[in-house]
Amino acid sequence: MVEKKEEDKKEDILENPSENIENDKENEESAYKNQEDNHSDETNEKESAEENILEKEIETLKEEKIRLLAEMENLRKRFEREKVETIKFGSINLARDILSPGDNLERALEALPDDENYSESIKNLIDGLKMVLKEYKNTLEKHGVKKIESLNKKFDHNFHQAMMEIENKDVEEGTVVQEVQSGYTMHDRLLRAAMVGVAKKPTTKTEESKEEKDEDGAENDNEKTS
Repeated sequence: MVEKKEEDKKEDILENPSENIENDKENEESAYKNQEDNHSDETNEKESAEENILEKEIETLKEEKIRLLAEMENLRKRFEREKVETIKFGSINLARDILSPGDNLERALEALPDDENYSESIKNLIDGLKMVLKEYKNTLEKHGVKKIESLNKKFDHNFHQAMMEIENKDVEEGTVVQEVQSGYTMHDRLLRAAMVGVAKKPTTKTEESKEEKDEDGAENDNEKTS
């Protein structure tokens, strides 16, 4: 029976040789096409992975470039700021040192009596010194050095240095009522603090007697201890 089936199959092959050849070709073409499709899919996946890697590298490079540009901009701004400050405050030590001669000249002119009958030469000398003092102040202002207005102003520890307390009932406590030495700023930065006297409330008799009692009690305690 089996032999008969094989004989029939052989007969079919012998009877239709062209059809069999065409079927084999179709099968080979289909297999080749499937192989090409698989190879194409693998190639596409590989290219897609490479593109993703390249895109990530490009993004990383962009971020690094932006960060570098930002750092360079900050450095440029810092350099410009330091350059401006160097120009402004490069002579701050010199400006501080030349304040003392100006103070002495101003004190000398203020100490001169107004009602004295000076000779013409002395008057000319005084007028010349006043002109020198005026030119000196103008030069300071030209370079950003300005005098601190202290009198009748509220005491400010940023610009004032308290040298004494002065009893005064006519002004508010903490007001500057005396200027021992003028203060100056340079481009809004403190150059020298003003030495001032600050107003305080007058001490009443009750407070004075209380203070005297406290002092007497402390002295008695000291005597007992000794």
